[in-house]
Amino acid sequence: MLAATGTRIRLQFGRLLAEGQLSAPVRKHLLPGVLGSTALSCTDHQNKSPGAAEKMHKVPGGHKPSAFDKKILLWTRRFKTEDEIPPRIPPEMLDAARNKARVKACYIMIGLTIVACFGVIASAKRAVERHESLTSWNLAKKAKWREEAATAAEPKAK
Repeated sequence: MLAATGTRIRLQFGRLLAEGQLSAPVRKHLLPGVLGSTALSCTDHQNKSPGAAEKMHKVPGGHKPSAFDKKILLWTRRFKTEDEIPPRIPPEMLDAARNKARVKACYIMIGLTIVACFGVIASAKRAVERHESLTSWNLAKKAKWREEAATAAEPKAK
């Protein structure tokens, strides 16, 4: 719950702004390797401190790929061999490789679905040549059940 004590508080772009602060966010450029390339700030231009970038937490320069990530990188031909994969890779490279792998997997599934459709069509044509249908199978199965029920009822009647 928000409580305003003497000042008006309003929401803008998911942040709280008290009256007297800037109404629009100020972008500060950060050093390379710091979270993102720019950061949003609610402070005035006068309140800039030279050590603001040093106070922010640094993000490691990359992501350590797992064995599965390495297989994805190889499958998408990002690298030729597993030895060429560096110990740390940028997250963007891994995301791009995963997206490419997803698309390839979808194409494979589409192809397998089309092959399966042609297989079902061929099987159905062979079944028509043998004069088989689902209706004849169901009638035969129900006739068999009736026979079994009749033979099971005969010993009880005696």
